[in-house]
Amino acid sequence: MKIVFLLFILLIAWSNCAKKSVSPIYDTSINMDQKNSDTVNHLKKDSISYLALGDSYTIGESVSQEQSFPYQLYNALNLYFSNNGILKDCSAPTILATTGWTTDNLIEAIDQNGLANKRFNFVTLLIGVNDQYQNLSINNYQIKFQEVLKTAIGIASGNAKNVFVLSIPDYGVTPFANGRENIIGPEIDNFNAVNLRISTQLGVQYLNITSISKEAAFYPNLIAQDGLHPSATMYQLWVSQLMPLVAQQFKK
Repeated sequence: MKIVFLLFILLIAWSNCAKKSVSPIYDTSINMDQKNSDTVNHLKKDSISYLALGDSYTIGESVSQEQSFPYQLYNALNLYFSNNGILKDCSAPTILATTGWTTDNLIEAIDQNGLANKRFNFVTLLIGVNDQYQNLSINNYQIKFQEVLKTAIGIASGNAKNVFVLSIPDYGVTPFANGRENIIGPEIDNFNAVNLRISTQLGVQYLNITSISKEAAFYPNLIAQDGLHPSATMYQLWVSQLMPLVAQQFKK
């Protein structure tokens, strides 16, 4: 019942956080204790750039942009930095994602947009559900996921710890799946076994959100109105686990 307790606590905590506004960039005054003077320095926050790569789960199909997980993560990070006196600021995410994209589509889009030659402070990657849905081979996914993950590491200036892979959610428990969980679930698990193994080999950070997605079988409010994609509430649960991992990399 741990996940039930987590849901209860997080829904309360996030509802309180949502009432607070976060200013993207601001100056803060710090009193410097010097021998013969009291000097006030206005320090501007360091800006952290964020690239989100993926598919419909990344753009937040069926929820507003602000409710998508990249935007919730961006707001949560700024709130964390502000509350803890950390002179950093996360810029609004750059998102490269489209509903229906496979890993091949994402690789092509990265090339077309010249992103491989650009640099961001951190990158999130969630891709593969459409590979499974379109019956593409898991061997192809293995090759292409490794390719796109290596590209993501390069975009993060070669710092693998600043790349965060999210596992593929299990949509088999949604109304859209029409009771095919016994088929879809194991297939998703196979794809996740691939992205976990490659993520571990390349040294990036990995977050398993699949277990959260499975809770939608018992909590309908975790599913958006389209009967398939996550609701804003489910994205909050993802971010509650993802934000501390990202903040750890930038809190100093």
